[in-house]
Amino acid sequence: MTVDIRNKELRVANFLATRKGDADRGPAVFMNRTDAQNRLLNEGELAWVYGPRRHELATVIIDERVRGGDVWLRDIAGSAPSEAVRVVKPDLDRRGRSAFA
Repeated sequence: MTVDIRNKELRVANFLATRKGDADRGPAVFMNRTDAQNRLLNEGELAWVYGPRRHELATVIIDERVRGGDVWLRDIAGSAPSEAVRVVKPDLDRRGRSAFA
């Protein structure tokens, strides 16, 4: 995967794990507006979160409490605080596995 501003690594600053019955559950990536705009992402869209051990689709949530260059992850297995992840917009115009890289 080539590196440019649209898939530059971000540091996991916070990891949130939910429990059964919590109102807000499921994979989500919290990021500030500038980092989201650099990746052409809008609130509520799905994005690939590539971690050191696996990747997963997550809902994008814009949160100005998150510092630039950082993300907060919710319910994304295989990631931990202080690790680097990439958040990438899926390319839905192309088919196949390489369409999401």
